[in-house]
Amino acid sequence: MNGADLLCETLLANGIDTCFANPGTSEMHFVAALDRQPRMRCVLGLFEGVVTGAADGYARMADRPAATLLHLGPGLANGLANLHNARRARSPIVNVVGDHATYHLQYDAPLTSDIDSLARPMSHWLGRAQTADSVGERTAQAIAAAQTGAGGISTLILHADAAWTDTSAPVPAAVVPPAPAAPDPVRIRAAAEALRDGKRTTILVTGRALRAPQAEMLDRIAQRTGARLLAQQANARMQRGAGRVALDRVPYVIDQALAAFADTEQLVLIGARAPVGFFAYPGKPGSMLPPDCRVIEAAGPDDDLPAAIAALAAETGMAPAPRLAERGTPDMPQGTLTPDAIAIALARLMPENAIVCDESVTSGRDFFRSTHGAAPHDFLQLTGGAIGEGIPMATGAAVACPDRKVIGLQADGSGMYTVQGLWTQARERLDVVTIIFANRLYKILHGELRNVGANAPGENARRMLDLDDPALDWVDIAHGMGVEAARADTAEAFTDLLRSALSRKGPFLIEAVV
Repeated sequence: MNGADLLCETLLANGIDTCFANPGTSEMHFVAALDRQPRMRCVLGLFEGVVTGAADGYARMADRPAATLLHLGPGLANGLANLHNARRARSPIVNVVGDHATYHLQYDAPLTSDIDSLARPMSHWLGRAQTADSVGERTAQAIAAAQTGAGGISTLILHADAAWTDTSAPVPAAVVPPAPAAPDPVRIRAAAEALRDGKRTTILVTGRALRAPQAEMLDRIAQRTGARLLAQQANARMQRGAGRVALDRVPYVIDQALAAFADTEQLVLIGARAPVGFFAYPGKPGSMLPPDCRVIEAAGPDDDLPAAIAALAAETGMAPAPRLAERGTPDMPQGTLTPDAIAIALARLMPENAIVCDESVTSGRDFFRSTHGAAPHDFLQLTGGAIGEGIPMATGAAVACPDRKVIGLQADGSGMYTVQGLWTQARERLDVVTIIFANRLYKILHGELRNVGANAPGENARRMLDLDDPALDWVDIAHGMGVEAARADTAEAFTDLLRSALSRKGPFLIEAVV
């Protein structure tokens, strides 16, 4: 056994049996070791942003890490944007990044780089395996770190000579992830006292507080105490739909967010952070809270959130039953295809237990309004604001849950960042329906140009923000990636295409011209 074999065996001993990969020469011995491991599923991404984004989507749905395999510093750099999103989602991932043989670094070969400095901002744990004998121990450390608290990004740098050198070092015992921090009774009591004092209070939650049982308990607390319950603006995973609590999120648009909290006197945080503007805007505050709003953190993101919610319920009491959304949808509009029409069609046709991966950006902001009564589903969204996450995230979610239909809501501009993920969906025969909101411009940036107080776009600004010259042809793009596709420009045509796509297995793309 060589160091690469030891790495594989350590991953498998810890239940990490999926590797999203884009390897190069320095990683060939690890590739050979993976080839000797039929228990390991290897999924190729044609760009490293697909690899890291897929690992993020996988972790959100599997509740355990996948591995990634990336080629030296430039390969890691290509995947950093979606590692940023995964870091914000607290997704557990074990990155394996190849590096030159230790003795070759002195020559400063063309692909030599400071991998540590590239990895550090997006990693909760960073380490190097410089010898074959150390590979198992370092891999176990990476796995443990990835599963600590709410989850994190581990980056293991594997030197080529550590991979190819023989070793007799044993496979380390399987890692027992450290238990999340128990709730702090003092903070729980402070939150309970605030909820009982009669002031206008909002409970803001994220993470595992958004799983169905915890959301139900929180709703019962909110009913008993008269508090409002909200999810933070960006969340890794929400369980929602009919039979579940109809939670809304903090609005993205700054004026809407300020209005949402205008009369809030107290904010109780459970895993969430106090709401702030996505960006700074001239003449507008950075915090969405009134200046005199009191903030009480009942539980931090690395705490045991289900235990914290149960402890809070014991202090405050609960209403007898949660308020659950009933099955039902608005009437289907006809004629012009709009984002609202797409949301209503999804609410009517979405199958039970679907997974919705949302990177629709501006077009999908009102998705919740029409889908509280849709079939029960999991909702995954862009968490770090780095666009190019949607197609890879849907890919990873489909690998993690092959028996569930995955629906990707994808803006056209951001979809082009990682369009290669469609090829992976085709190769792996993944059950993903991708809906492209084809408005043929970076609509969000048109809005942001107004929000920062700049002038209306002129010729130069439009050339940086519009996608209509030439227009992207998503049907041809999908066909080129091996994915069946069709276009709809009316509500009726979209509904027919969606019904057909949801009734079959395998990848399908709908270009929705809005």
